[in-house]
Amino acid sequence: MMTETIKEQILAIRDTGLTNMFDTNTVQRLAYERDFYELVVFIEEHSKEYVNFILTGEG
Repeated sequence: MMTETIKEQILAIRDTGLTNMFDTNTVQRLAYERDFYELVVFIEEHSKEYVNFILTGEG
């Protein structure tokens, strides 16, 4: 389940403008560098839910 913390972390990475949000490897690296460990694990375990959030903003 996507928590508010994970949503905030996704938006924080997006706002950096450093990567395409569909490049999950880079998103995970950027998240790790920022201590967003929940997001790193979430992408590993719930990739479809992550992509759905990126596409629709719903999570």
